[in-house]
Amino acid sequence: MTDSIGDGLDAALESAFTRRIPQSAQAQMKYLVKQLKGTRAAAEALGISQRTVERYVAGKLKRPRRDLRDRMEQEVKKRWQPQVRARAKKKATSTDGVIVSTRARFGFTAAPGTTDDARTRDITQALTPHWAGRLFTARDAGADEHQLRTIAAEALAEMYFRAGNTRAAGLGVEFTDVTHIRIDL
Repeated sequence: MTDSIGDGLDAALESAFTRRIPQSAQAQMKYLVKQLKGTRAAAEALGISQRTVERYVAGKLKRPRRDLRDRMEQEVKKRWQPQVRARAKKKATSTDGVIVSTRARFGFTAAPGTTDDARTRDITQALTPHWAGRLFTARDAGADEHQLRTIAAEALAEMYFRAGNTRAAGLGVEFTDVTHIRIDL
């Protein structure tokens, strides 16, 4: 579980992988060198020297520091099985949608006389392909976490609180203090 919508979207796409990513540091480094077309590009992506990359590829270095190991794994996951990732994204944005499970504080702006006190709620809600498409499009365009949370708040307001716009018309929802969020395909 994460507290970031962007990480949740990435994890959802990773769940569609049909094979595990390379496990050893050498295999991960070889994969990155191949994908980035050279040791220099791999070194720049990881923030290490080109010579260090060459040592991992040759098998002279085997156990990276924790921060380097995490960066290597993250870079490999970004590039692993692009067609599988694309198919999963297309399916989510065209037919299936996504399921959002979150624990967060929700506040409301509503008609006078109603309560708008924010409170923490656990919500699991299926979002339509329209909302999944908006989230993935914003993520791919480089949206920051605040923008993604705004889209998620609009989606949850429509799908959960306004029940597909069949009740509570005009209800605005604030989505803050996210304890965790999980997105599934």
